[in-house]
Amino acid sequence: MTREILAKTLCDLCRSLFDRGYSVGGAGNVSVRLDTGGFLVTPTGGSLGRIGPSDLAEVDAVGTILAGPKPSKEFAFHKALFDCRPEVGAIVHLHSTYLTALSCLEDLPKDNALRAFTPYYVMRVGTLPVIPYYRPGSAEIARDLANIAQTQAANAFLLASHGVVVLGKNVEDAVNNAEELEETARLAFILQGRKVRFFTEAEIEELSGTKV
Repeated sequence: MTREILAKTLCDLCRSLFDRGYSVGGAGNVSVRLDTGGFLVTPTGGSLGRIGPSDLAEVDAVGTILAGPKPSKEFAFHKALFDCRPEVGAIVHLHSTYLTALSCLEDLPKDNALRAFTPYYVMRVGTLPVIPYYRPGSAEIARDLANIAQTQAANAFLLASHGVVVLGKNVEDAVNNAEELEETARLAFILQGRKVRFFTEAEIEELSGTKV
């Protein structure tokens, strides 16, 4: 995929997320890995619903800005994840309603905020580790994300009282994973107070690694 097509695809998907309420105002950021080793990144303070290819920042493999505006202030944690997970081609950070609500709950299990009860959650996300609260843009977010990403195969991470970070092999895959995860969180709230049939370890093992 050429840089131009990738930039257009990224912006189209960002607007789709915004139009469906996954992001509001200037919240959220998305980045994709380029074949050159660099990255395209949504701009700092930019609304996902109002960006075009010319609004994207291009940075090189070490994070130096090559073209466009200043990248999102949270690109530091994107870069930390890209560096430790070379198979990842895109990262989506959202303040989507149900996942952000989940992130605000006390006493979430740190290793996995959402127990598996649907197959596509297992196949697309796996588990949802929780990162403690830090001020947005803090270096500690990148540090903690990288530490967990190197030891767990999760494709998403919940930032306490903040939002969610979702990985994918490309930007379409990352957005699909984010959509599936937000729907799982929505279902979890709908099912609160009811007896949920959670998947067994054997069922999770059977689904793990299954292609979607």
